[in-house]
Amino acid sequence: MNAAAAPAGRTAPDGSPYPDRTLPTFERDVRRMFTHIAERYEWFDHVASLGNDYLWRPRALWDLDRFRPDRRTDRVLDLGCGTGELARQVASHYPGARVFAADFTRAMLVRAARSSEGRREAGRLAFGRATALRLPFADGSFDVVTNAFVARNLSDLPRALAEMRRVLRPGGALLTLEITEPASPRFNRLFHAYFDRVVPSLGAIVGSEGPYRYLPESLRSLPSRERFLDALGAAGFARTGARAQSMGIVTAFLGAAESRRGP
Repeated sequence: MNAAAAPAGRTAPDGSPYPDRTLPTFERDVRRMFTHIAERYEWFDHVASLGNDYLWRPRALWDLDRFRPDRRTDRVLDLGCGTGELARQVASHYPGARVFAADFTRAMLVRAARSSEGRREAGRLAFGRATALRLPFADGSFDVVTNAFVARNLSDLPRALAEMRRVLRPGGALLTLEITEPASPRFNRLFHAYFDRVVPSLGAIVGSEGPYRYLPESLRSLPSRERFLDALGAAGFARTGARAQSMGIVTAFLGAAESRRGP
């Protein structure tokens, strides 16, 4: 089927994109969604997370430092960079690193480049389009691969993890920061009352009901922490770990690209 004949994706009542993982248009609709929310993505996330996202990324980088014994950090790939928040923090956290920030949405890259202008780390940041399922880099190109709030939007998580492993050098490390289910049943109920109802209502106020109704759906598509770690192992990461924050609302998944040793 050619692009012109492709079926239309799902939309919300306000006309905003509302990706549906079961449709063949899912990847296209995720790109449409991020194009739709690019200009207000950062401030809306700050509001919706009650400011906690200001802490999640720096803490995840500290977790990464404690996890990996090999601290060489010359080249970093930040995948699904969005508006560039994590990429800029990576460049600041590792002052000797060159950071390539990749996203498959042009509008996000434009916003990321604009937000990075004039910053001290701007000279060590580069932006370009790429998809996690087919990374345009040679094997072993990077010391570190990072991404934040990307995994649940991928149509093929195992394939993407294998690609991330492929572009890491031996001794390199992966950081994947993602929304997860809180461990406490009582807190989990409170979390979902807010995440499933309040956040989509806030999205509807700014004309983005679809993206923020998709958000809790995308969490349900993500593997459990244990299964995510299994997926990292299957992708070739010899050592893995998970570090939860904010009572489990988010988790930093970590993988070391070490050579597997025999018995």
